[in-house]
Amino acid sequence: MSTAKGPALNPSTGRFRKRHIGLIVYFVFLLLPIYWLIAMSVRPNQEILSGFDLFPRTITFANYVTIFTDPSWYTGYLNSIQYVALNTLISLSVALPAAYAFSRYRFLGDKHMFFWLLTNRMAPPAVFLLPFFQLYSTFGLIDTHIAVALAHCLFNVPLAVWILEGFMSGVPREIDETAYIDGYSFPRFFLTIFLPLIRAGIGVTAFFCFMFSWVELLLARTLTSVDAKPIAATMTRTVSAAGMDWGLLAAAGVLTIVPGALVIWFVRNYIAKGFALGRV
Repeated sequence: MSTAKGPALNPSTGRFRKRHIGLIVYFVFLLLPIYWLIAMSVRPNQEILSGFDLFPRTITFANYVTIFTDPSWYTGYLNSIQYVALNTLISLSVALPAAYAFSRYRFLGDKHMFFWLLTNRMAPPAVFLLPFFQLYSTFGLIDTHIAVALAHCLFNVPLAVWILEGFMSGVPREIDETAYIDGYSFPRFFLTIFLPLIRAGIGVTAFFCFMFSWVELLLARTLTSVDAKPIAATMTRTVSAAGMDWGLLAAAGVLTIVPGALVIWFVRNYIAKGFALGRV
């Protein structure tokens, strides 16, 4: 007498499906705020305030036109990009030789100094706000791009040194010694041999410096007023006696995501290597 048996269930298949369901739920919750921001940016303000709709009933690009045609809006983006790029360049220029020194040499108090650099990253920007404001007022740097770029170096340089030192420590010291034996000067060795070996670390460091400087608001808003006013401070103009212009604010928010997305796209390969190999 034979008994019919159903198809055997593979336990690994069940775990595979659960894993996929979990990833789908995760990405839905991850992308939902971004979708909602984009949906609000193409809706009239009256429709946003009228009620809840999953999909826009009326699509308009008037909010984006306002941003790209109003100088008070698009200059905010230009100001932010200018001081963020300047800060990234300064941070890398200072952090590269400092990280090399921490990686290759031992000197009195080196570990204490290395930890002290990280304490600047741990402190909130509000702690240094008043000293920066008084110092820059004395030297006439208020409302300039260099003022914000230098202020952001306070927390970006320690982070850059910490990340780059991990990459540099992974490069064998024999490479340095071989280059010196072959007659390379230190600048030539550092620029032509050493930096290409840690280009993944430089890409990761540039990404984090760009991101932290791009999203910082307190120092950037306090140290600027008109000429170097960032886009995050300009977004507060949407509040008026008539209420909040949600559509315009959402369009500005969408455009603030674009520079970060572009940076991630260009350094995406270096970021993957950095998380795998570096001190990130």
